[in-house]
Amino acid sequence: MTTRDQVHVRSVRDEPASGDGHRVLVDRVWPRGVSKEDAALDDWLKEVGPSTELRQWFGHDPEKFDEFARRYEKELAGNEDWQTLQDLVAEHGRVTLLFGASDKENNQAVVLRDLLTR
Repeated sequence: MTTRDQVHVRSVRDEPASGDGHRVLVDRVWPRGVSKEDAALDDWLKEVGPSTELRQWFGHDPEKFDEFARRYEKELAGNEDWQTLQDLVAEHGRVTLLFGASDKENNQAVVLRDLLTR
């Protein structure tokens, strides 16, 4: 199994699936309208989420996504939760990164997956 097969990305609003493996919320802020029970999390790594400043600058504008990904990767340097996430992937084999944004293509979970699987 390649790392690409190990790391998945889903909305926290999606129904949990048996193939999700270890479910990790990677948002700094708890997603509105989602109960902790419905989220069915194994971990919430708040600090791995992008900073408030970066999130506000990005504003989920697809035109800014590539620059967002570059800035976000820089933010992760030395981040303890980023190391914890890498350890979780190594430990659990299959990890699903959960996000609260409505844009399923341009969000921090996609960036994290790409960093974890490259």
